[in-house]
Amino acid sequence: MDEIVEVDVSLDSGMKFIGRDADGHEVVMDAAPEHGGEGAGFKPMALLLISFGTCTAMDAVSIMRKKRQDVARFSIHLKGTRVADHPKVYSKIEVRFVFYGRDLSEEAARRSVELSQEKYCSVGGMLKKAVPIEIQVETRPA
Repeated sequence: MDEIVEVDVSLDSGMKFIGRDADGHEVVMDAAPEHGGEGAGFKPMALLLISFGTCTAMDAVSIMRKKRQDVARFSIHLKGTRVADHPKVYSKIEVRFVFYGRDLSEEAARRSVELSQEKYCSVGGMLKKAVPIEIQVETRPA
């Protein structure tokens, strides 16, 4: 059976909107001042990158743990390049995964990221149909 996901977005003030999920979690989104907002929240395209980053990060860290890799810290940096013309979509997304830990396997880290990108991350699965995604994977001592 297909999973149904429902969220609501409502105007708060000016160009500030509140997004709510079915569990009551909220996220504030706002336009930049030059577009009538106050810059008091995430811009939607930044939030898209955060959603992608979080989705693939959850997968990669979970897989590393299943491989019994001792991930002490983790970070992911995403950079989206947008075209100049409306609707100003991303023309490229660059993602850098950095796993910190003792005696981490670079191969395990790379494979964990590959599995996320190829099989598990639903946000990435949607994005890769529309935009090239470049991936870098690093392991560093904790």
